[in-house]
Formats: sequence, structure tokens, C-alpha cells
Amino acid sequence: MEACEIPKGEMLPNPVYVLLDESGLDFERAHDAARNLAKKLYHEPMLLSWFDRSAERYSPQDVDCCVEGKPGWVEYARSRGGDFTVDINYQAYVFIFRGGEEIP
Repeated sequence: MEACEIPKGEMLPNPVYVLLDESGLDFERAHDAARNLAKKLYHEPMLLSWFDRSAERYSPQDVDCCVEGKPGWVEYARSRGGDFTVDINYQAYVFIFRGGEEIP
């Protein structure tokens, strides 16, 4: 994995930081936690991109790895309206959503 694919907090749109102190935390559990948080804040959040540091993978994978020094998957989400990030355990797992209408 190239260094520019790894996100830094200041690159992420409106991050909400979540610490999950669970043994055996994996992508599926982190994804569920991110999705559940997004659903509490927005009516119809749409997941646009994600990052899994331990597995060294991100989605979408078919984007350029770096766009002006930033991860391509982050710029992909931003260019499609990504305006809300759930950052789990200090960029161990990152999920970028288009939030939509906020729940009051």
C-alpha cells in the first residue's frame, strides 16, 4: 500500500471519531457501527467509499491511488457529495458517506 492511500484526519470530510474497544474488531463490525451511526444522523445516508488499514484495501479500488497527494478513494467520495466520515479507531477503518437530510 502506498503512503498516499492512507488517510490523515484533516483530509476527511466532517469526521466523527469512534473508538471501539473490542477484541477481534474486524471490517464487518466496523462497517456495521459506521452504518448505524450514519443512520442515526441522516435519513438516507449513502456509503461512497471506505478504507481498511489492516487488510490494506479500500473502495473503490479502480480510482487513482493519489490525487494531488490525497487518497483517490477520498477524492472519489468528495466529488460525489461525500460530506460525512466515520473514522473508527484512528483511521483503522474509515467510511465516507453522503449524508443527505439530517435527522432533527
